[in-house]
Amino acid sequence: MKIVNVGANVSIKRDIDTGTDKQRAAVEMIIAQVREQGDQALFDLTKKFDGADLSSLRVTEAELEGAYADINDTLIEALREAITNIRDFHERQKRQSWLTTKEDGTILGQKVTALDSVGVYVPGGKASYPSSIMMNVIPAQVAGVERIVMVSPAGADGMLPASVLVTAKELGVKEIYKVGGAQAIAALAYGTESIPAVDKITGPGNIYVALAKRAVFGKVDIDMIAGPSEIVVLADESADPRYIAADLLSQAEHDEQASAVLVTTSKLLAENVAKEVQKQLTTLPKREIAGASIRDYGVIYIARDLVEALDVVNELAPEHLELLTEEPMNLVGKIRHAGAIFVGPYSSEPVGDYFAGPNHVLPTNGTARFSSPLNVDDFIKKSSIIAYSKQALEENGHKISALARLEGLEAHARAIDIRLEDK
Repeated sequence: MKIVNVGANVSIKRDIDTGTDKQRAAVEMIIAQVREQGDQALFDLTKKFDGADLSSLRVTEAELEGAYADINDTLIEALREAITNIRDFHERQKRQSWLTTKEDGTILGQKVTALDSVGVYVPGGKASYPSSIMMNVIPAQVAGVERIVMVSPAGADGMLPASVLVTAKELGVKEIYKVGGAQAIAALAYGTESIPAVDKITGPGNIYVALAKRAVFGKVDIDMIAGPSEIVVLADESADPRYIAADLLSQAEHDEQASAVLVTTSKLLAENVAKEVQKQLTTLPKREIAGASIRDYGVIYIARDLVEALDVVNELAPEHLELLTEEPMNLVGKIRHAGAIFVGPYSSEPVGDYFAGPNHVLPTNGTARFSSPLNVDDFIKKSSIIAYSKQALEENGHKISALARLEGLEAHARAIDIRLEDK
């Protein structure tokens, strides 16, 4: 890993990946094909890109039940405990509708309503991601979404991974389709003969999925445009270099473009972590992927003190932030920008990825400056309630009319004046 002083002229942020002209054009063609040809486009594109010659898009109940034969009881129990933890955390995020009555009889309030339908994209390719299913489906269920649709690319055998099917079954997801890529996003947004359109699309994917989500935004809502995974570890001389190296590599193995960064006040720790990363990398099954990530996007910054280190962290606004200092809880209040904050040596990032309860769908590429983790609020909408009283209109009507005329909207003003005349 590169070791540099904070003052060095080294970029510490990445731009949002908007794809190449060729990739954007390909996504536009796929979306157009799905809109024009519906299910047939999904069959053709699935065969072209995934090598699966499907006769049906929808996963059957028999496929869901049969998947349990390939998952051992220990893993099923772990899945169930994770589901319980994640559901408990998100239950605490629920909002209630409310009303308030003023002395003049006016009633104001807010009505909270769950979205009617949500599409959850579950990536395939390099790995299967049952954790993504839990993190996207559970907050939608807690919010009260009635129709939750899951899409995921099939393997060449026309099947989804057993872990994906079992997780979906444990969560009670009934509408699952074997389609992935930009074509799946198009189907969710515009609908086909087999897949009715949804109101919102969530879930991570490759650059083609990200570009498709960007393209259909406005027709439907989306959660975010997620970039490659990233981790920042803020550590002092008290931290264990083995822990830090392991946690940096836990993100580096996701993707060649994943980012793994250490910010430390200790030159000795920096050197030891760099050595430990290389040592652990040699035995990592995905060492080629992780090695490319460390080589191209791995860096260790040496700060003069914790104040400067915190400035770097807040500038990075990382997806995952680990605090491995002597008094880590004392730093939490000084973190302004981070998707998730992992405090102390036993709060390794995978604890949050799989089991603790908070959502692991987090803002990337510095968007934690203005974005939050996926949560129950992402699956609801709010309607304002205004029941203005006669007394209030008589007292304030002339002010409302004046403001309307200030903007040159005479009809607005007259809508108030006509009521005041009845006084």
